[in-house]
Amino acid sequence: MTSSPRPPRLLGDVDSADSERANRHWWDDEAADYHAEHGDFIGGTTPGGEFVWGPERLREADVHLLGDVAGRAVLEIGCGSAPCSRWLRAQGADVVGLDVSIGMLHHGIAAMAQDAAPVPLVQAGAEHLPFADASFDLACSSFGAVPFVADSARVMREVARVLRPGGRWVFSTNHPMRWMFLDDPGPDGLVVRMSYFSRTPYSEADDDGTVTYVEHHRTIGDRVREIVAAGLVLEDIVEPEWPDDLEDEWGQWSPLRGSYFPGTAVFVCHKPA
Repeated sequence: MTSSPRPPRLLGDVDSADSERANRHWWDDEAADYHAEHGDFIGGTTPGGEFVWGPERLREADVHLLGDVAGRAVLEIGCGSAPCSRWLRAQGADVVGLDVSIGMLHHGIAAMAQDAAPVPLVQAGAEHLPFADASFDLACSSFGAVPFVADSARVMREVARVLRPGGRWVFSTNHPMRWMFLDDPGPDGLVVRMSYFSRTPYSEADDDGTVTYVEHHRTIGDRVREIVAAGLVLEDIVEPEWPDDLEDEWGQWSPLRGSYFPGTAVFVCHKPA
């Protein structure tokens, strides 16, 4: 979830290595500014953290998409500064947070100083989870990793591998239909500019042509097929509506756009027992 409007700049395919490198450095560089702007909303400054599924302020405490987490082994993938992991720990879960950005993880470590118990944090990419098979009861990701990796199908297979039978996998990402519009919270963001069916990644590059930021688009159908192909069962796709009392804008997310179409999709899955 970036914080400034940007025009479409669609380049050629960007592979896993370049995507991971670019996004690791981008989030390292942007960590301080990101938390200055969004830290309060995501619970980065809240003792015990907070778990929101997206800019619509859908809270796990209210919707319980993960079910009862107390005593469960949980992996958060793309945890950023780990407000969700910290919240899960405060609810009694045994949590590990994973993120590719050491800059984001440093913010999480600093935030844990006000918590009753710390959360172990691991720096790694989501396409190669450094954990043994059947290590976790639950896995989750709130706008982490999935849109930033070239091979999200591999992420689904990795999650299925590290989950125990019966385990749940819930992740949120920008709603696939948003790909058609500019990242603009105003009226210009209501006009279709790109094809929903184009899987060409969005990239930014520096003056030397080095890719510095990448997002990868998948349609709703793509996501469903990735989940099913990994041997997981898709239970639900939650499309949060914009709350009437939420006036804040967050990058492309705004009350205006939220009144017309969804900005977030939450995929609720489980591994068969």
